[in-house]
Amino acid sequence: MTNFVEELRWRGLLHDIMPDTEEYLLKNKTAGYIGFDPTADSLHIGSLVQILILKHFQNAGHNPIALIGGATGMVGDPSGKSAERNLLDEETLAKNIAGVRENLERFLDFDAAAENKAELVNNYDWMKDISLIDFVRDTGKHITVNYMMAKDSVKKRLSSESSVGMSFTEFTYQLFQGYDFYHLYQEKNCKLQMGGSDQWGNITTGTELIRRKAQGKAYAITVPLVTKADGTKFGKTEGGNIWLNANRTSPYKFYQYWLNSSDEDAENFIKKFTFLDKETIEGLIADHKENPHLRLLQKKLGEEVTVMTHGKEAYDNALKASNILFGKSTASDLKSLDEQTFLDVFDGVPQATIHKEDVPGEGIDMISALAAKTNFLKSNGEARRALKENAISVNKEKVKEDYMITALDLIANKYVLLQRGKKTYYLLIFE
Repeated sequence: MTNFVEELRWRGLLHDIMPDTEEYLLKNKTAGYIGFDPTADSLHIGSLVQILILKHFQNAGHNPIALIGGATGMVGDPSGKSAERNLLDEETLAKNIAGVRENLERFLDFDAAAENKAELVNNYDWMKDISLIDFVRDTGKHITVNYMMAKDSVKKRLSSESSVGMSFTEFTYQLFQGYDFYHLYQEKNCKLQMGGSDQWGNITTGTELIRRKAQGKAYAITVPLVTKADGTKFGKTEGGNIWLNANRTSPYKFYQYWLNSSDEDAENFIKKFTFLDKETIEGLIADHKENPHLRLLQKKLGEEVTVMTHGKEAYDNALKASNILFGKSTASDLKSLDEQTFLDVFDGVPQATIHKEDVPGEGIDMISALAAKTNFLKSNGEARRALKENAISVNKEKVKEDYMITALDLIANKYVLLQRGKKTYYLLIFE
């Protein structure tokens, strides 16, 4: 087995570690788990570090357990929250659990034949049959209210930082999570729980419950919450979260998120979000600093994370789509894109809608396309001048004034991309 803790340490992925944890992991193969709340039908990249921690754990020879909070998702974790979350109904929860399961299976090896196979568990499976009386009697008595009140997640919500206080539902969350750790300790011989730095209180409630209820010893590791150098929130754009599910965030937008990282962030992210070794990463950083304009670090980061999340084909398509904006493409490249990626690439580009029944059989002439039927250019005269200057392209290919736009030009049977010069685009939508 390799040194899992040292791997986390040099990657900047170690925040808190319980005493003796590193020594125990070096001497013993064990199971360790991280919990994922099914608050949506996909995880987003804010959860990606947690998934990769489990993968590092598996690579080090241990058995990772991914716990989906089917039960605790109905309660809501107050850690890092200033207000109580809306609780999920069972139907939504079931859909979300299926989506999260699909996310996890892309990263971890669940092959039953693997010596250190990953395992997926849902805490609803053991929580659903426990009565309130049983839980209070058998679990609640081992953890004092004083102990629970001392947790940061509780103190912050009961302090002036929050105007809404804390419900009993949220207050008991740490007991539920603590019981999960106890259950996995008993049933799976799981000795380690990992999570974000905001989870330290919940995790140590579990180690305390194991100590008091089972007279056992368990361990804890937390990782830093990922931040960006400019102070903006990691994993979000103006359009919202960056999701792991391609139906929510296309591979193109996913790749662009990493590609647009600042130099400082790329140097940080390539350690945390890839499995490249230390020597390779140090070489990439050195090469990048010599030629920062080439953005070698951002490109390698985008490649590694996109391939890992969506596969090589999706990465190749995202790269092809990215090159379209810089003139390195043809009409066939455009037409090879799926509709969503095409729309993502040209998101925000001005557009006009033309009804197909209004199009003559021979097609639309260029003056109409550029000015008369659209407001791409201000006048017919400006359209003629641009065409004479060879400044107009249809679907990335230069055209003259006598060119006619026909059904053969349609991308996804609906779109035509007009372009003036290198950077000015306009989208025709035929409906």
